[in-house]
Amino acid sequence: MSLSGKVAIVTGSGRGLGLAYARELARQGAAVVVNDVDAEVAAEAVRRIEADGSRAIAVVAPVGSTEVARQLVNAAVTEFGGLDILVTNAGILRDKSLLKMTDEDFDAVINVHLRGTFTCAREAFAYFKEHGVAGRIITIGSPTGQRGNFGQTNYAAAKAGIVGMVRTWALEMKKAGVTANAVIPVAATAMTKTVPYFQKAVEADERGEAMPAFFRHDLGFGTADDVAGLVAFLASDAAANITGQAIGAGGDRLQVWTHPETAATEYREGGWHYQDLVDNFGKLFGDKLQSLGEEFLPLPEDLKPEPAEAR
Repeated sequence: MSLSGKVAIVTGSGRGLGLAYARELARQGAAVVVNDVDAEVAAEAVRRIEADGSRAIAVVAPVGSTEVARQLVNAAVTEFGGLDILVTNAGILRDKSLLKMTDEDFDAVINVHLRGTFTCAREAFAYFKEHGVAGRIITIGSPTGQRGNFGQTNYAAAKAGIVGMVRTWALEMKKAGVTANAVIPVAATAMTKTVPYFQKAVEADERGEAMPAFFRHDLGFGTADDVAGLVAFLASDAAANITGQAIGAGGDRLQVWTHPETAATEYREGGWHYQDLVDNFGKLFGDKLQSLGEEFLPLPEDLKPEPAEAR
C-alpha cells in the first residue's frame, strides 16, 4: 500500500534505526519530519531523504516535553499540511546495575523513551481526533522490555511501559479509527556493536556484506533496514485492523509477542494463607515459574569473536 500523500513524524531519526524508518516511509511516499538533537545529523538525514526523491524537514529538539511534542506536530501541519503517522523512536542509554544507577540516569532514560512517547502520542492523537484522521502510532519497544536485561533497569522500565501504553491506547483510540502498535527491533545498532557476541554480524554489515545466516535466521538479528519494512507496513492502510500489538522484526524473522497471560492457576477455598503457600507453592507452581532475560544460542566456532589482542 502506498503512503503517497501521507505525513509522518519519526523521532530520533537522524541516524541508525530511526533514519532507516524515516527513509523507508519516504520511499513509500510519505513526507517526513526528521527529529534529532544534533542539527548536523538531522540536516544530513534530510539531505539523504531528499536525495531519494522525497520530502523532509528537520526539527532539532530533545523529545520528552509537551512543548517539543507540539513543535513536532505543528511542523508537520505547517510544512506538509497535516499528520498521519507518528513513529516514536527517540531514545538514549544510561546502562548501570541497580546500585550504581543514579536518579539522573533513571530519569533521563524515562524522560526520553517513556515520557517522550507519551507526550508525542498524546499530541498526535489530539490532532488525529480533531481532524478525523485514521492515524497510525508506531512505538518502538525492545526485547529488554519484554524479557529484562542486566544493567538496564531504566531502559527495561521504559520499554515495558511503552508496550503497556500501546495496549491501553489501542482501546482508547479504536473508536477514532487510530491504531497503536509497538515494534520490537533486533538489529545492528550502536549498542549491539559493543557486544562481542554480535561482532561477526556487525563487522559483516559494516563491510556491506550479508550477515551470516546464523544471525539472520537463527537469532533473528539483522540490519536497520530489516525492521523498516514493518514500520512502513504498520503505517499503511493494509494494517488498518492491526492494533495493540507488539511485533518483533529482525533479520529473516518476524514475530508477534504474546500479551502477559497466566501460566498456571490454582484455587483454595478460604484463600491462600502463609502456611498454605509454604506447603504448596513449590509443588503447584515450581515448574511454571517464568525464565528471565534473553537466551542466546551458542555461537558456531567460525562466528565466535576474535580476542581483543587479535583485532
